[in-house]
Amino acid sequence: MKKSIIIVLLLFGVLAQSQNKQWTLKECVDYALENNISVKQSELDILTSELNKRDAIGNFLPTLNASSRLSWSIGLNQDPVTFNAVNSTTRTLSGGISSSVDIYRGLSNVNQLRRSNLQLLSSQYQLDNMKDNISLNVANAFVQVLFNKEQLKVALAQQEVTKQDINRTQELVDAGSLPRGDLYEIQATLASQEQQVVNAENAILLSKISLAQLLLLKDYENFDIEEFKYDVPLANILNETPRSIFEKAREARYDIKIAENNNEIAEYDLKIAKASLQPSLTGGYSFSSNYFTSELFDTPNFENQISDNKNHNFFLSLNIPIFNGFSVKNNVKRSKVSLELSKFQLEQTELDLETNVYQSFNDAKGALKAYEAAQKTLIARQEAFNYSQERYTVGLLNSFDFNQSKNNLESAQSEVVRTKYDYIFKLKVLEFYFGIPVTESKL
Repeated sequence: MKKSIIIVLLLFGVLAQSQNKQWTLKECVDYALENNISVKQSELDILTSELNKRDAIGNFLPTLNASSRLSWSIGLNQDPVTFNAVNSTTRTLSGGISSSVDIYRGLSNVNQLRRSNLQLLSSQYQLDNMKDNISLNVANAFVQVLFNKEQLKVALAQQEVTKQDINRTQELVDAGSLPRGDLYEIQATLASQEQQVVNAENAILLSKISLAQLLLLKDYENFDIEEFKYDVPLANILNETPRSIFEKAREARYDIKIAENNNEIAEYDLKIAKASLQPSLTGGYSFSSNYFTSELFDTPNFENQISDNKNHNFFLSLNIPIFNGFSVKNNVKRSKVSLELSKFQLEQTELDLETNVYQSFNDAKGALKAYEAAQKTLIARQEAFNYSQERYTVGLLNSFDFNQSKNNLESAQSEVVRTKYDYIFKLKVLEFYFGIPVTESKL
């Protein structure tokens, strides 16, 4: 009985621990990469590319095939000894083995193997690029949850201050220092703040659902992220120049590598198409034998017939393309067009990356300035509110002006939170282009 109770308590403990689990950014990213459907599809693309490479290697190997045939013939047949026509029932067993190998195909096999290597590398780049994008999306959703949680903390703190103001105002109204209308005004402010708290709680729930969906989690209600104070990271990356960040991104970003790889693949496609314009040479060997029986005459035994009927065949086959309805030349032209398109795509990808890097650099700098300005504004608004509160307490300021000062403070507090997390994410995007993984941060 005691053992059963202990087991039940342990199970409830494990269940409670799983329900109260708070996910870190790294755990979120790792889980998303492990369970994302698109990632799994890309992994299958890599497997397909590996099989294509095996096919390309197999083109260098000779073929080897065996065959056999057993047949009955009733009626008019040919005597295999006299070659005269006879009317009988005969049985024939034949078999053989053959092998052939490509000697020359315009280096098509060599280029196919090199192309398959590039295609395999491109599939791996596609997978890595997808993982990077998923990591960035998860980080964005994670930061959004953090932002909404801090907005709720600000709203709750503002609500608490308003409750204290109501108590002070009630005392002043009871003492006759302030009119009762001032109390009603602050009570209305509290009601508005209660609504803001509800909106903030809904925003947290929606952002957690959004993050959980990225992770393919179904238990939205028990999903939560790790909570502790997140400081603004150091902006060391902003000491770099946009050009140096772009050069680093050009080496590290997988979309550039994919475009470069596709350009090389297009070059090999052109070489493979041109190989069809050249002669091809194939060599081979085949061996065969047969066994024949008939009801009209005696035939040699099986061993003798197989030995006597042996046939060895060696061959060389030369194929010279002369005219194939323009198909070969058209394929060459298509390959040239595809090569030019891939060159333009590479150039466009580099231009897009350069634009994104410069834009991200300016966004991060602007976000930092906005955050610093919001902090200065908050300090000024806090001083103004303290001064207004002192005057309001002694009856030198009316409720309208006091609420105006308080609203300005609340807006300044919310703006600090907004600019803080806006800066954190934009800095993370810039570091992402610099080759720093999104999980290597204080988030």
